[in-house]
Amino acid sequence: MAGHVFTSLAPAAFGARPAGKRLERVRRSPHFRDGAFRNPVPTRRASPGALGKMMRAQRAASGLRRPAGAIPLVTASAADFAPAPTTGLRASWLGHATVFVEIDGVRVLFDPVWSTRCSPSAAFGPARLHAVPVRFADLPGPDVVVVSHDHYDHLDLATIVALARRERVLFVVPLGIGAHLERWGVAEDRITELDWHESAEVAGLAFTATPARHYCNRGARVLGTVLWASWVVAGPRHRVFHSGDSGYFPGFADIGREHGPFDLTMIQAGAYAEAWPEVHLHPEGAVQAHADLGGGLMLPIHWGTFDLAPHAWEEPAERSVAAARAQGTGLVVPRPGALFEPALVDGAEVEPWWREVAAAPERWVPAAPAGQAAVEPVVIPAVSSGSAVPAG
Repeated sequence: MAGHVFTSLAPAAFGARPAGKRLERVRRSPHFRDGAFRNPVPTRRASPGALGKMMRAQRAASGLRRPAGAIPLVTASAADFAPAPTTGLRASWLGHATVFVEIDGVRVLFDPVWSTRCSPSAAFGPARLHAVPVRFADLPGPDVVVVSHDHYDHLDLATIVALARRERVLFVVPLGIGAHLERWGVAEDRITELDWHESAEVAGLAFTATPARHYCNRGARVLGTVLWASWVVAGPRHRVFHSGDSGYFPGFADIGREHGPFDLTMIQAGAYAEAWPEVHLHPEGAVQAHADLGGGLMLPIHWGTFDLAPHAWEEPAERSVAAARAQGTGLVVPRPGALFEPALVDGAEVEPWWREVAAAPERWVPAAPAGQAAVEPVVIPAVSSGSAVPAG
């Protein structure tokens, strides 16, 4: 097609390069300079001495990067989604960065990944630590699918192909990502591509691509012609923010001033490391970003599902809770699959369900007061092997 190019030798999972009118639009972007998209502030993908930092961090987190037992999921069915949200806004965190949001009568699915591995191959790469809590067949048909960037843990070939078979689904993506979708069978007229600060009305909601501090790459070499983004989604009564992946930068406050406040922010708070401090948020930075955005309730995402960084599996949740309490931030950390309405959540009370399966729960659970017996550890069966690639 005119909007993308690829070679016959390139695996389908690598996607395609923008071409034709799509490439012309990329080159016209004010954020595209010297042959590549640029971050809003100077950004390095890795810090000096990254390899040594990674090796030390991996040793420190050895044995802690996977849960000790099966992650407790809330397995939702189509019947659970049937009643409309009473407040007009409902969300379900399905693991990692995948969130299903019902906002003012429209269903929006962010960064959907149903495959077992976030990898170009079904045989190798990071595998799920838990099954997707909602079977693909039970997922209510989303009206709009939003993609933040083209890394494998956010843009999954098999899931996009399956969603494309649902005729009503529309796709909203940053510039350049439409080429990947077209190669995978999504019709061009179902794709809306946006540059930072551009907005479009899709299915009755306003979608705005906002800056993020990250990068894109997919395949054998980095393409500078594919953009990454965070997203603002606004309806008549509610508005939400999804960070995608990002390091901390002053742009969060700019987004808050221009587009906030938000009823719900979904912010990356996991897969951080000292080796790449400028392209991922750590939990304290995520809570600060939420405050900058003028967020009401914060949902930490991008943790718990894939082992992608050298920190303890449950650490993002623990540190997010501590940071939120220190700042007086409303926080929700639901079990994967649980449906919640932000207006009905007590953001000051968070159940630490992850401690049930933490590799070393004593790292987080306070000692029992004098004269009281310590809490016995919970014994849970071994972790499941993960979900299958979705059928159409």
